[in-house]
Amino acid sequence: MNDKVKKALESILQRFKSGDILEALAYSMFPIPNIPASKWSFLNRTVMVISGTSDARGFNQWKTVGRFVKKGSKSITILAPRFTMKETDDREEKKAILIGFLAVPVFKVEDTEGEALDYEKIEPPEFPLREVAKDWGISIKAIPANQRYYGYFSQDRKEIAVATKEESVFFHELAHAGHQIIIGELKHGQDCKQEIVAELAASVLCKMVGKTPKHLGNNYRYIEGYAKEANLTPWQGCMKVISDTEKVLSLILNWESRKELGEPKLDGKTWEESRFVEIRP
Repeated sequence: MNDKVKKALESILQRFKSGDILEALAYSMFPIPNIPASKWSFLNRTVMVISGTSDARGFNQWKTVGRFVKKGSKSITILAPRFTMKETDDREEKKAILIGFLAVPVFKVEDTEGEALDYEKIEPPEFPLREVAKDWGISIKAIPANQRYYGYFSQDRKEIAVATKEESVFFHELAHAGHQIIIGELKHGQDCKQEIVAELAASVLCKMVGKTPKHLGNNYRYIEGYAKEANLTPWQGCMKVISDTEKVLSLILNWESRKELGEPKLDGKTWEESRFVEIRP
């Protein structure tokens, strides 16, 4: 094993030791489509995420899309397999044999500048309550549509990403952000309690701002699935988190009342007017 590869492996192990591996593994499962990293190994994508980015490429790969690495930027190292072709027993065919790895330097998108990337050109919808997230210092971005997930909230990057125009998805991630503010830090991964809080709060927010989810049954099935993991019925699951859900909703809906001037508004109504909107089960 050459020194560069050995050093790269040691660096990877150190990142696994010091980084939040569970969250990194989760994000690594769903790379941005149609970028070089989407074809990388799971290990290399995990290294990329632990390094604090969702897109990393080689120096020349960035040049081909009109972006350039900033002076003084440090690369991160991934491992590329090395193969050799070996004849099979019948000597008519050859098969690839792994003989080692190469240490390959790549640079994070955050360390480049230049042309906007295709996925950066997608504008997020004008969601109701988006100003709440911005006030909390959380950025909102749109990501390419996919069939694997509709959105996420990263408490480390303070970022909400959505792959759909559905308000309920944005509200779900906003509820996660509010829940984090209340309890200090969310458990990483898909925690049953946290997911039920977020989905229940999202359903209520949709009702209160007059944006009924197009697929209301999905909200119920989402809660049902996580309640089942905790050996609870959907009703029991909701009741178990009702106190936390109320705190999250109060934090979101009263956010602007802490400002010196003005009142929070929902679809043109003040909080005092909108808080009495009838909410039917």
